[in-house]
Amino acid sequence: MAERVAVVTGAARGIGAATAQRLAADGLAVAVVDLDETATKSTVDAITAAGGKAVGVGADVADREQVESAVARIASELGPPTVLVNNAGVLRDNLIFKMTDDDWDTVLSVHLRGAFLVTQAVQAHMVAAKWGRIVNLSSTSALGNRGQVNYSAAKAGLQGFTKTLAIELGRYNVTANAVAPGFIETAMTAATAARMGVDFELLKKGAAEQIAVKRVGQPEDVAHTISFLASEGAGFVSGQVIYVAGGPSSGL
Repeated sequence: MAERVAVVTGAARGIGAATAQRLAADGLAVAVVDLDETATKSTVDAITAAGGKAVGVGADVADREQVESAVARIASELGPPTVLVNNAGVLRDNLIFKMTDDDWDTVLSVHLRGAFLVTQAVQAHMVAAKWGRIVNLSSTSALGNRGQVNYSAAKAGLQGFTKTLAIELGRYNVTANAVAPGFIETAMTAATAARMGVDFELLKKGAAEQIAVKRVGQPEDVAHTISFLASEGAGFVSGQVIYVAGGPSSGL
């Protein structure tokens, strides 16, 4: 994997940062992509300090021009990318009767349009190389979650997107899979607790009681699974949705 180049979106923090660092540890050069390029510095620094190779790239994944420019820069600075992790995401939680057009459009745009644009740009390099790995970040919210009709729709949509990519790109030795995390301890879940007016420690404790392994997840739990799906050994795994949730999730 030492000659492979990976692109990880939303990699300035949380699951994206953990994934970028894990892929770098696996021997890949990593493009750390986020909306604000300066925010990628901590992830890039962590990778380079550990002896890895990384570059930070700023781009709005929902903007075609920015995406195409970013992928061209990555190919020039690191080499043609053949591993892609579509992780960029945002939350605009609200009940359906309170949800605004902007709440809906923003979430669907970043998650679905963003994954579409970045994948479209990167897959050309994968097809040319006759090798590729695509991992899309879904969520247990794809099964339904109160106050997240926009997020749930986007994450469910990414599962259909993933399965179709697997069908279309399989002949080029490109696999596509989705990872669907459950409760993962990140700044995003902490912000959700704050919006709910709930103490984060109490929220984590309550969540852990509902999880089979009796703990909440860490970003590294998701990164380990993505590492496998991005590996040479996962070449016969495609079109799958793997729930990284500490146990069975509702609806499974």
